[in-house]
Amino acid sequence: MEDPNTDSHGIPEKIEELDSQQPKDFLPPSPPPTDENTSDTDDEKVEIPLPPPTHAPTEVLGIDLKTPDSHVPRDPRLIRLTGVHPFNVEAPLTDLFNEGFLTSPELFYVRNHGAVPQVSDDDIIDWKFTVEGLVEKPLTISLRRLMSEYEQVTCPITLVCAGNRRKEQNMVRKSKGFSWGAAGLSTALFTGVIMADVIREARPTRKARYICMEGADKLPNGFYGTSVKLNWVMDPNRGFMLAYKMNGETLRPDHGRPLRVVIPGQIGGRSVKWLTKLIVTDKPSDNWYHIYDNRVLPTMVSPEESANNPKWWTDDRYAIYDLSPNSAICYPEHEEQLCLAGASNTYRARGYAYSGGGRRITRVEISLDKGKSWRLADIEYAEDRYRETERNLFGGRLDMSWRESCFCWCFWSLELLTNELAEAKDIFVRAMDESMNIQPRDMYWSVLGMMNNPWFRVTIAHEGDYLRFEHPTQPALMPGGWMERVKKAGGNLANGFWGERLEGEDPVVPSEEQAKAISMVKDGLQNAISIDELRKHDKEDQPWFVVSGEVYNGTAFMKEHPGGAQSIISAAGLDSSEEFLAIHSETAKAMMPEYHIGSLDEAAKTALAEGETEIDQSGTPSEKFLNSKAWKKAILHGKRIVSWDTRIFTYKLEHPDQRLGLPVGQHLMVRLRDPATREAVIRSYTPISEITERGFMDMLVKVYFAESGGKGGKMSLAMDALPIGHFIEMKGPIGKFEYIGKGKCLISGTERFIKNFVMICGGSGITPIYQVFRAVIRDAEDKTECIIFDGNRLFEDILCKEELDVLLAGNEHRCKVLHTLTKGPEDWTGLRGRITAKLVQENYTRTDETLVLICGPEAMEKTMHKALLDDGWSDDQLMFF
Repeated sequence: MEDPNTDSHGIPEKIEELDSQQPKDFLPPSPPPTDENTSDTDDEKVEIPLPPPTHAPTEVLGIDLKTPDSHVPRDPRLIRLTGVHPFNVEAPLTDLFNEGFLTSPELFYVRNHGAVPQVSDDDIIDWKFTVEGLVEKPLTISLRRLMSEYEQVTCPITLVCAGNRRKEQNMVRKSKGFSWGAAGLSTALFTGVIMADVIREARPTRKARYICMEGADKLPNGFYGTSVKLNWVMDPNRGFMLAYKMNGETLRPDHGRPLRVVIPGQIGGRSVKWLTKLIVTDKPSDNWYHIYDNRVLPTMVSPEESANNPKWWTDDRYAIYDLSPNSAICYPEHEEQLCLAGASNTYRARGYAYSGGGRRITRVEISLDKGKSWRLADIEYAEDRYRETERNLFGGRLDMSWRESCFCWCFWSLELLTNELAEAKDIFVRAMDESMNIQPRDMYWSVLGMMNNPWFRVTIAHEGDYLRFEHPTQPALMPGGWMERVKKAGGNLANGFWGERLEGEDPVVPSEEQAKAISMVKDGLQNAISIDELRKHDKEDQPWFVVSGEVYNGTAFMKEHPGGAQSIISAAGLDSSEEFLAIHSETAKAMMPEYHIGSLDEAAKTALAEGETEIDQSGTPSEKFLNSKAWKKAILHGKRIVSWDTRIFTYKLEHPDQRLGLPVGQHLMVRLRDPATREAVIRSYTPISEITERGFMDMLVKVYFAESGGKGGKMSLAMDALPIGHFIEMKGPIGKFEYIGKGKCLISGTERFIKNFVMICGGSGITPIYQVFRAVIRDAEDKTECIIFDGNRLFEDILCKEELDVLLAGNEHRCKVLHTLTKGPEDWTGLRGRITAKLVQENYTRTDETLVLICGPEAMEKTMHKALLDDGWSDDQLMFF
């Protein structure tokens, strides 16, 4: 018989929406609304915090339509921290605080690593997860069974991202994480099942020590997963849950619909969403996201050291679980102004505080004199009101009356005298929990920027009759905050005085990061250059270009530039700051003073900024798509998966009859924006499509996933995540080599005739090699001979093999392709090992009319360069793509 209190899927109906007039405070009108899911007892008269009014978004935002999350409606007030996709957001701090103790699902913070799994209404009730590993009784449990065969409970729980307040760390020194503000936390009433009940039924074996969890969100490095200790799961005071409701309604997609783990008192990264597996093990999880995320490495470990030394990530001492005490000031708001004329005698400062591991915040302290003295704030523990009642709420027993553990944030307030504020320069807040853990005075910087919890500081600026308050930072790329102001003024934010000079103190010493900055200008040179002077040098004759307002003459380096003269000519007369800084190494930057000739005057800076367009927006498509002086937009039309790490991307040009316009042997630049920092990521690529093809272009790309402590390829990962219909930006052609045909080449603009090509490549370095090889083979009158040495690790890593085989058929008399593998299968009959000068020597006899084309990993190029020179080849016979 169907339960009248459930919907068609067997999910209990959510509580009726609260009256729209309900105040946004801790307490709803008394008595609170009831339905069939609440018991009729005297306890029902106890006033408990219930959710604020909710207005579930019904429309997908335009910004999400071209992403994998095009099925997810969202609230436009949320602040995006990592660009358009993936969806990582926090609410404006004031909006979050004003909602009160409980947060509406639409303003609840979101941390997604990738696309949100799509689950239809009809599939919710049959969603399944497994309990496996070191258990005597493996289980497969549907949501229907979870709801019908286990006790249902409801609990208020605050979830906090480990990156909360990370923007402050990023202001001191850029960490590997994106910039959370102080609103990376939210609180809700979660309904579901105690996890221990499920684990207990599976009967873990004696060797069991950990519970590994895995979600349905497929990511570049596998499904998201992590682990916690088994004894924590089984401890009733810890309150680990499997939840399917949030504030009385089915979980929304961004929050784990239809089932998630909810772990009170620990970082949000342990509360796995879209749960599919619970795996009982004797060791912590080996999931990539468990190892390379959610850790606080020692503060002296730099991003470079952490990338080069995997041992830092595999040391479980640095993994983070329980939250540390933390607090923030919400009122005064950022940029709030207080008029002293006619102001009240007091001002009520307010904010939040929390700690982890079930520990209660026992004191919150405020200082107006930089920590010399402190005063106690009042604390409101709204969570305690749930302990005073026993009832069913949202289909689950309110599981709080017996608990002493604290699962939620608390709100603090303190009345401050207005005249005291007028005499102060800042307000500090710090919190302590019942274990006497207290927020530290100073920041503990770490490479991932997690668990940031120094004293929270709001500055006070005195502007006539007004006081203006300034928070440390604003989230994401939003400007503002005293930390940004101090840093721009040259202050050292890590000097122990919040970057500011105190009376009697020595001047601020530049930070290590500032000290390491490489000077790109000539010492003492003061030569103002006008816009007219710059524009006289926008051609091949003495090309001048601009980086960060400084002017450089590229003439002397045109022949030696690795990208060829065209790279410099394309930048002539333009501001090339973004491209230069994104591509060039510290070594290249250190060479720049030699070419520095002056600085743009102010009028030239203005004219250059006003006259330049970042993207070519002429509106008149030319016969050729590429433009060497302007970025052009190409639309991702399709993606074909060649292998686990290789893709062919098809891009649509401006109109069907347009050719790409790329000479054989040259390449183009691709630009995308880093989703976290919005910084430009620029790399060079060579398409594999025919140069005569119109309307479209194919690009073969090897995706470099992060593994073994490496960072992964910024550009290839970004391209792989790009949704169909989105654009990339292209510019070119560039390169110092061009194959005209029939043995004729242009090298740095000088014509040269060759009879033989030796082509050496590795991995995706095959693409420019393939382009030249194809041009030679396709011309029946071209008598040039070619031999390709293609080095790879596995057989599956060989790219363009079929295409090369087709070209080779019938041309074996003048061309040869040799593949060599370092980890070939047992039945591999080809060459084994790396490409060496000896391998080349054994298969080719050097002549003066030979040109060696080399393209591959930097290490291979350097090794082959030295080896070929030692073998008697000259530099003018070697061409590096």
